[in-house]
Amino acid sequence: MRAARLIKMVLLLQSRPSMTAAELARELEVSERTVTRDAQALSEAGVPVYADRGRAGGYRLVGGYRTRLTGLGRSEAEALFLSGVPGALREMGLEDAASAARLKVSAALMPSLSDASRAAAQRFHLDAPGWFTEPKTPELLPAVADAVWDDRRLLARYRRGDSDVERELEPYGLVLKAGVWYLCARVTANLDSFRVYRIDRFTTVEPGAERFVRDPDFELPAFWDERAEQFARSILRAEVVVRLSADGARRLPYAVDPAAAREALEIAGEPDADDGWVTVTLPVESEEVAHSQLAGLGPDVEVLAPESLRARFTNDALRLAALYGT
Repeated sequence: MRAARLIKMVLLLQSRPSMTAAELARELEVSERTVTRDAQALSEAGVPVYADRGRAGGYRLVGGYRTRLTGLGRSEAEALFLSGVPGALREMGLEDAASAARLKVSAALMPSLSDASRAAAQRFHLDAPGWFTEPKTPELLPAVADAVWDDRRLLARYRRGDSDVERELEPYGLVLKAGVWYLCARVTANLDSFRVYRIDRFTTVEPGAERFVRDPDFELPAFWDERAEQFARSILRAEVVVRLSADGARRLPYAVDPAAAREALEIAGEPDADDGWVTVTLPVESEEVAHSQLAGLGPDVEVLAPESLRARFTNDALRLAALYGT
């Protein structure tokens, strides 16, 4: 415990010109008296810790006592500090490890790059969840993350419909999408089968005794992109036929699935000669969802089919006319 604290004290002093006893005590979560004793211990061990007296005094390292990371430019150093996602690291239980790593890197950088961490933090912040949501960190996420890092098989029970299902998994990677955590894993009983699981649906997870050998051809980003596209397409099980004004066609990708909208517009016929409206056949999740999405286009969309969806918009138009007048 004390050895780790002494190392952290040296790294703190390497990363800054000097620090007061109060600042060190706050960073190390000890008393100022303990800081004094630790500085004495470091000095006796040969680490050149020097104490300046007076109001502006503090502790500093002398004699060029520093380990440097050579070859790093400013942009590279700043990019390095952007590589961590604080919220995600905290949820996986890796916040302390990431903090220690950043401190070690800061301490080893050239003096001219010592402000890289602060510069990066001032210029970029990632807020992963969507608006108007309060994502809840899955209770079992740290245990799943440990298994992912350790390449250790995982016995997991998860909710599927009204029942629980148990699977032995090889956990390959974690994905944080719009505030929701997913596990990409291979089912041990069928090593050709990679699947995606929502971690908040796990009811229990138990790390196994055995580690697994990763498939060297597996690439998490490519796998996730493919599955995400498959999922987006799989839920588009219905079709609607609509006419769109030029403004409606421009806004369509913002109202419905963007990829589906772009593809529908690409294969649509030429605009009408009279009014410039274009007719498109659009895949949608359901009539209910299409009604909600297309309503946002207002008078720039006309539903042609199915008749039941057209009737919904006709009813909307009549109610709006009664509400606002003719």
